[in-house]
Amino acid sequence: MRAYDIIKKKRDGLKLNQAEIAAIIKGFVDNTVPDYQMAAFLMAVYFRGMDEEETYWLTECMRTSGDVIDLKGIEGFTVDKHSTGGVGDKTSLVLGPVLAALGLKVAKMSGRGLGHTGGTIDKLEAIKGFSCELSTPEFIKAVNTTGVVIVGQTGNLVPADKKIYALRDVTATVDSIPLIAASIMSKKLAVANKGLVLDVKVGSGAFMKSLDDARELARLMVKIGKQAGRKVTAVISNMDEPLGEMIGNSVEVIEAIETLRNKGPESFATLIKALAAQALALASDLSHEAAEAKVSEVLENGQAYKKLLEMVKIQGGDVSMIEDYRKLPAAEKTVELKADKAGYISQIHCEEIGLAAMMLGAGRETKESKIDMGVGLKLIKHVGDQVKAGDVIAELYVNPKRDNDKAVDRLRAAITISPQHVTPQKLILDIIS
Repeated sequence: MRAYDIIKKKRDGLKLNQAEIAAIIKGFVDNTVPDYQMAAFLMAVYFRGMDEEETYWLTECMRTSGDVIDLKGIEGFTVDKHSTGGVGDKTSLVLGPVLAALGLKVAKMSGRGLGHTGGTIDKLEAIKGFSCELSTPEFIKAVNTTGVVIVGQTGNLVPADKKIYALRDVTATVDSIPLIAASIMSKKLAVANKGLVLDVKVGSGAFMKSLDDARELARLMVKIGKQAGRKVTAVISNMDEPLGEMIGNSVEVIEAIETLRNKGPESFATLIKALAAQALALASDLSHEAAEAKVSEVLENGQAYKKLLEMVKIQGGDVSMIEDYRKLPAAEKTVELKADKAGYISQIHCEEIGLAAMMLGAGRETKESKIDMGVGLKLIKHVGDQVKAGDVIAELYVNPKRDNDKAVDRLRAAITISPQHVTPQKLILDIIS
């Protein structure tokens, strides 16, 4: 079966069969299909699309291209969560302990950040001694002990996706819904969790810019997951402004700790409760309202916070940095960004906020970039808030040895002040189950 014929068939808008999709994916992984042919195939998919059956076959071929982790040694209902990426998204740091406190088992593999999106593993490594590398037996034992473990992805987990994504990134084929769905779900299904909650972001700081596209992606991923025999639900959440208040690494860990102490930003807590309630509903017969009440209970009684301490301890981290987060890496200097006129915050361009934080040193421009754990920023004002000239609208935590002027200018340009009041969008826009 020639790659040429498969590319031509998709180019002409015809449906591929399972064997054809398997042939081109396997050939690309074993290097018998060269980059230029895979790039042509991806462009054909970008323009011609794939139906649901083709997308499922693509997902399965990618899922089985490397290691598959069965989790058979873990007792109880295993559940995972995936976010499609955003700014200030420290959700896993809070959601994992919350779900463990509810009696679920969270065996989570997360990634690092690149560009304007932060990575969960980077944030956890702000905690001294915290290890994101555990052997499979250590991983399973730790999950059974604490209920929640977050580690980095294994080197041979879905190698097809690693190779394909690298090509998509340089061939302008990233924003294809079938390719996005197959990329996400192949990684999630390669770890055999019983339940999966998807946090599909939409807005200026997300891959999906429109609600219709976000719904289409969510429905497709939920269907793929169910075809694979998993319990899956998707929450569509607004990423037109950053999640919570903090953007960075140490500062996001701090916000996660405060949220687990039931003192975090209300908007962030709202998303945690929605995602956790959906996960609990997958594992039980509880209604969404009853599940959300149980989530509120473990936040209020401190059980979720205790699970964070247990996770940090079992993964070798310094628990005292959680108990007293002033010990976490911190920036040397704080710079205040003040409003230059009176009015209302009418827009916060989320992606630009993330890029400003990256320029401060909180993120990576390339995979080789080194992160400064202490730098970042805090949004004091949000869409809909009234401000006076001179009011502090954001704080930047900076390394004075860097040239931070461009980052400050980018942050200022990302926040629009208008004379008319603007009503902010809801955070939870839809639930697809």
